[in-house]
Amino acid sequence: MAKVLVLYYSSYGHIEAMAEAVAEGAASAGATVEIKRVPETAPQEVVAAAHFKTDYAHPECDPMDLPNYDAIIVGVPTRFGNMASQMQAFWDRTGPLWANGALVGKVGGAFTSSASQHGGNETTLISVIKTLLHHGLMAVGLPYAFAGQMDMDEIVGGTPYGASTMARGDGSRMPSQIELDGARFQGRHIAEIAAKVAA
Repeated sequence: MAKVLVLYYSSYGHIEAMAEAVAEGAASAGATVEIKRVPETAPQEVVAAAHFKTDYAHPECDPMDLPNYDAIIVGVPTRFGNMASQMQAFWDRTGPLWANGALVGKVGGAFTSSASQHGGNETTLISVIKTLLHHGLMAVGLPYAFAGQMDMDEIVGGTPYGASTMARGDGSRMPSQIELDGARFQGRHIAEIAAKVAA
């Protein structure tokens, strides 16, 4: 049985909702799943002025806990086509793990959100995947076996690099059913691979 960490940062709750769907998918594959968030690094006045979410449903993660998991699935919103600085700051603290090869051979993946349909989802996913690869993780995306990402009847997220959603510029759009299904599919897919790798 694989032990899976869903690690996320969410300013307004979109990524948190996706994280919970990813965790559901991983659990459906028989994995033991934990959801944790990275610390908020923005100044308190910025958090208040921007109305960031502060009622956190999940505990903070210590970077040194990462070796305890067989798979790490990272969720983070895009900031100009890159992962948000809060998530980057978390990974910047993992140097000792990198130096010791503590994450080599584990399974990883990423999911994201942006304000618009072409707002940097894929480049943000790649920015996470590059970090995972530097740590020696095997990156797993959202294969086209999840047909929902091919839907043309409505605007949907989802890329072969990972699940995604669009929040609109004002944050008013929460993840759709198809996008949540994609997150569940990716969570299950990664958990199944991690179980094979860990066996």
